[in-house]
Amino acid sequence: MRKLTAFVAVAALATVGVTGCGDSKSKDKGSQGKSEIAQDQMAADPNAKGPAPEVPGARSGGTLTVYSQSTPNTFDPTDIYYTDSNEIGKLLFRTPTQFTMRKGMPVLVPDLTDLGTVSDDKLTWTFKMQSGIKYADGTDVKVEDIAYAIKRSFAHDVFINGPTYQTDYFKGADAYKGPYVSGDKYDGVETPDANTLVIHLDKPFADLPFYMTFPMFTPIPKAKDNRQDYKNNPMTTGPYQFDAFTPGTELKLKKNTYWDAKTDPARHQYVDAWDFKWGQDDVKTQQQVLNSAGQDANALNYANIDSSLIPQLTGDKMNQLVKGSSPCTIVYQMDTRKIPLEVRKAIAKAWPYDQIWKAAGLNDYIAEPATTILPPSVPGYNKYAPVADLTGEGQGDPAAAKKMLEEAGKLGFEVSWYYDNTKPIPQQVTQIRSEALKAAGFTPKPIGVATADLRSKANDYDEKSPVNMGQSPGGWCSDWPTGGSWFPVLFRSQSLKDNLSWGMMSDPALDAEIDAAAALPAADAAAKWGELDKKIMEMYVAIPRYYDKMAILVGTNVGGGEGDGTVGMPFLQNLYLKS
Repeated sequence: MRKLTAFVAVAALATVGVTGCGDSKSKDKGSQGKSEIAQDQMAADPNAKGPAPEVPGARSGGTLTVYSQSTPNTFDPTDIYYTDSNEIGKLLFRTPTQFTMRKGMPVLVPDLTDLGTVSDDKLTWTFKMQSGIKYADGTDVKVEDIAYAIKRSFAHDVFINGPTYQTDYFKGADAYKGPYVSGDKYDGVETPDANTLVIHLDKPFADLPFYMTFPMFTPIPKAKDNRQDYKNNPMTTGPYQFDAFTPGTELKLKKNTYWDAKTDPARHQYVDAWDFKWGQDDVKTQQQVLNSAGQDANALNYANIDSSLIPQLTGDKMNQLVKGSSPCTIVYQMDTRKIPLEVRKAIAKAWPYDQIWKAAGLNDYIAEPATTILPPSVPGYNKYAPVADLTGEGQGDPAAAKKMLEEAGKLGFEVSWYYDNTKPIPQQVTQIRSEALKAAGFTPKPIGVATADLRSKANDYDEKSPVNMGQSPGGWCSDWPTGGSWFPVLFRSQSLKDNLSWGMMSDPALDAEIDAAAALPAADAAAKWGELDKKIMEMYVAIPRYYDKMAILVGTNVGGGEGDGTVGMPFLQNLYLKS
């Protein structure tokens, strides 16, 4: 999920952009070992109906406060592509399909529509809509409103952050530029009657029902679309609606009285209100939540726990830590256009994994050393033996790396990357990386930039850019739990144009393999994604760093805590206050 990912701690860990949002285990090989989660297929329940099963012990009432230092960039559903705003959006926006959590695993269920039926040629999907759904103002939701939202998603000149799968797969997407430029007529979407949505494709897209969980598919009445201002008070269909909003600082939600639990198999409406507070220091508010004095007993912080607070997790305090899976792999990129394969291998040989792990403040609650592209929570994950030096662990071998450089005739090869020169952790990590690569015979050239400039510079894919490592995204989080939201996005030639590439590759043969796997049903494609994972890792496109994990703190009066494995955030719609 989107660049950057959203959420995270990753910014503090010197990654410049993570996108894109099974419980991994520990870096400590002695006691817990490594995660071995792998699933044969993505779970779906086409017969699920509302109301959603009750959370054991849940009660209604009260206001739940949510803290975070990071600030969601928008609440326009068309423009949402960060994990935090996506999770909050589930309280606000119903979509054609949706994920719920069962026994810790995501399950795709119907929401506004069924899970869809695909034609024999795999190019037409038909979705049947529920009747009787209303917006928070009491007006009826119409199938035309979903069609309009889809058309609106093509206006990337206005909504620059939103996902782009529709531009790759939907019929005529190369010519249609959204309703503001191209008008309402778009052949990729039709509504033949009041209960039917039809989507036409240019090529098969087996994962379309998963994609339709995204907020960009929530209905938007054309008459209510005020473009850039829509984000300040969007039409909502979920259990909550805007009450008061100060962009960048605070969002208060109140109950949507027109939400009907009997029609919704994925959500609850336990608390009376939500109060999201952003821009406050995470360590400070995490300590407040851990102390749970006064109203902080009714609060949580959705950033991963800071390592400085871990020693306090003893006795009953341990019950305040909610752990869960995350669909993210964090990496450090190598530009294959600029760095030859043998040099990339030497970089991997010299890489100081353990030193960077320590300097970045990583811990076993929030991270596990990575060796693959797919994280363990995504079907298709294949726990193959690590590729040579791409192990996610170890102190590196500068002497052996230097010998490899000499044999390749590349001694003194310049490696360059951007880093945040205003923050201590990125500075420390850059120093460690520079020393290791210099000892291996490289000429390191880190380029320090201000925080405000880092993301835009790391997103510059021009071959004339002065860097050849560390571009964005510095990791990826599943848009939905299949390899179909990884490989087509990160490794096809199209990825370069979309600024969402790992390794900057443009290989027609690899494109064809990815397209062939993407055309398969999700369950059949899983094994193919696993094979492609190993093949691409052997190309040395990135240094694997770690699989992200969720470990957040909740107040002593907060119940129902569990992770949303689709985005690596707390599953907000199941939370309640105990008293």
